[in-house]
Amino acid sequence: MSNTPLIAMIKPMLKKLSLVASFTVSICLCLVYIAIAADRVYLDISAPEIRKINIAVPSFQNKSLNDQKQNLSKDMADIIGQALQFHGIIAVLPSEKYGDSQSADWKKLGADYTVLGQYAITGEVLKLEMRLQDAAGDEVVMGKTFSGGMDQKNQMLFKFCDSVIESLTGKPGIAATQIAFVNRDNTIKEVFLTDILGKSLRQITRHKHLTVSPRFLPGGIFLSYTSYHSGNQNLYITDLRQEKTTQALSRRKGLNLAPSWSADGESMILTLSKDGNPDLYLLDRKGEVIEQLTNRAGINVSPAWSPDGSTVVFVSDRSGKPQLFSLDMRTRNVRRLTFEGTENAEPSWSPTENLIVYSSLREGVYQLFTMNPQTGASPKQLTHDLSHHEAPSWSPDGNQVIFAKRDGNKQAIYGIMRNGSFERKLFNFPGSQTYPQWSR
Repeated sequence: MSNTPLIAMIKPMLKKLSLVASFTVSICLCLVYIAIAADRVYLDISAPEIRKINIAVPSFQNKSLNDQKQNLSKDMADIIGQALQFHGIIAVLPSEKYGDSQSADWKKLGADYTVLGQYAITGEVLKLEMRLQDAAGDEVVMGKTFSGGMDQKNQMLFKFCDSVIESLTGKPGIAATQIAFVNRDNTIKEVFLTDILGKSLRQITRHKHLTVSPRFLPGGIFLSYTSYHSGNQNLYITDLRQEKTTQALSRRKGLNLAPSWSADGESMILTLSKDGNPDLYLLDRKGEVIEQLTNRAGINVSPAWSPDGSTVVFVSDRSGKPQLFSLDMRTRNVRRLTFEGTENAEPSWSPTENLIVYSSLREGVYQLFTMNPQTGASPKQLTHDLSHHEAPSWSPDGNQVIFAKRDGNKQAIYGIMRNGSFERKLFNFPGSQTYPQWSR
C-alpha cells in the first residue's frame, strides 16, 4: 500500500473486505540557573524572518581519571550541535574556527552563545555537566548536571538541548521527542520509532504484514496503529515502555482506521465501516463506541482534533472529490473548509493554535498547505518542488512539520519549518518510510 491519501486507498479496499476477512529513564538532575537580566527577552522562533543564533559547541572536557573513550568528547558536542540546529533557529560554528578549544574570544568569532560541557565516567555511570554561556559577557545563562548510564547519554544531551531552546525562546525544545513511522521492506510494513536525529531506531511492530497509521496518545507512552495481520484491518495499542504486549482496541468488521486522540487520551475519533460505509465514530479509551459522528455522507476519514477539543477536521468525498470539512463537537454542524486543489487530504491540526497543515493535489503533485479554519484567509503553500509531499504531522511546539516525500523510487521522511523554510531530509534509513507521526 503506497502513501496515497486514505480515500484513494479505501475505495478498492471496500470492495475486497469480504475477501480480506476470510524513557522511563532514571536521571539524577541538578539545576543551576543564573539570571542575566530581570526581564528576559525571548526570541520568536516562529517569526518569518529571523537571523540564526550562532552557538559554539566545543568538545567536552574529560574529567575521568582512567577513561579511554577518546571520541566521546567530540561525539557529545556533535550531538548537542545537531540537536540545536534541528530547531531551525541555530547555526553551530565550525570547531575549526576556534581549534575546538573551550577557551576562545567567542565574541570576536561571531558567537552569540557557547555550550561548554564536561563529563566523568565512574564504573557504568556517566556524569555530565553542561552550561549555556552568553558570549558577550561570559555570563552563565543556564546550567545542568545529569547522571545516568552510558545508554542514557543521548537522552541526557537531548534534555539539555531542550533547556537551551527554552532559555532562548521561552518554550521547551523538541530534541527529546520521538517520531513514529511505517517502514516498508518489500511487501512488509512495520512501525518503527526514532529520536529526531535518527540515532536510536527501534522496531515497534513485528506482525510481518501490513501496518499503517501510527498515532501517539498524549504523553508519548502509548502508540496505536492499524494492522492487517489477523485478516481484518484492526486497531491496536501498545505500551512503549515494554516490548512484547499489544492490545486490540477495535476488531469490528471492515475498517478500524487512523484515530485522532483527545487531549486527555480518554477518547478517540476513528473511521469504522462496520455498517458498510466508512464513517467517523467517537470511542472511549477501551474502544467502546460512544457516538456515530457522520452518517453515510461519502467516505469519511483522517480526523484531527483541534487543540481545545471543540472542533474536528476530517476528509470526505461527499462533494465529489476528497475535501477538508470541520465538525463542531458541540453542535455537530459540518462545514466545508477547502475549495482549491483537485483533492485535499491528510489534515493535521497544530497542537498550539488554529492552524491546519494538509496535502493538496495541485497540477498532479501533492503539496503541503496550511490554513486557519476560522479566519477564512487563503491557504499558504509550504512546498513547491515536483515530488509528492504527503502525511504531514506537526511538531509538539507547533513550529515544524514532518512529512513523507518521494525520494527516487522510495519515500523518506522530511522536515520543514511552519513558514516553509529549512526543508531537509531527516533520516537515511534503509527501506521506504511513510506515515510519520510526532509524539505529543
